[in-house]
Amino acid sequence: MKKATDILSGEHKQILKLIDLLCVRCNELEKEVEIDKEFFQKVIIFIKDYADKFHHLKEEDVLFVEFGKNLEDAHCDPTKQMLYEHEQGRNFVVGMEESLKEENKDKLIENACNYAELLRDHIFKEDNIFYPMINEVISSDTQNKILSKFKQVEEKIGLKKRKELMNIIKELGIE
Repeated sequence: MKKATDILSGEHKQILKLIDLLCVRCNELEKEVEIDKEFFQKVIIFIKDYADKFHHLKEEDVLFVEFGKNLEDAHCDPTKQMLYEHEQGRNFVVGMEESLKEENKDKLIENACNYAELLRDHIFKEDNIFYPMINEVISSDTQNKILSKFKQVEEKIGLKKRKELMNIIKELGIE
């Protein structure tokens, strides 16, 4: 049976590809004079619309809520830490947006690299610690309920927006 966490881990792979590309481009930017605004704008759109609105919405509004209903069966609750890290990531993205507007190369690199480091650690914790814990305590009925709610989130985002995000993925070469 497909689990909700399998879907989220698949999305993590897409996010990690973006992070790898972001780090490469930040290393290149250190040697360049001008910022490739178009690239960084696409990255920010992808992060805000895919990583945050699409992926984190499923975690925060669906998976974490259902996990919270089963805490008596869990040995701990890392939800608050995961939510805190989501917020930290959002702050780094705001920093990237501001530094792009200011054309502040050093600040852009700093925020992008901090975001990348945070997300790599965060994704590792979710995929290897939190998601297995969730799968231990959530029943198959609840898994099906979560999968159904994930579909609702995807429908809410809309086909047009999902196509836009897939185009960004292609344009960035992270398919």
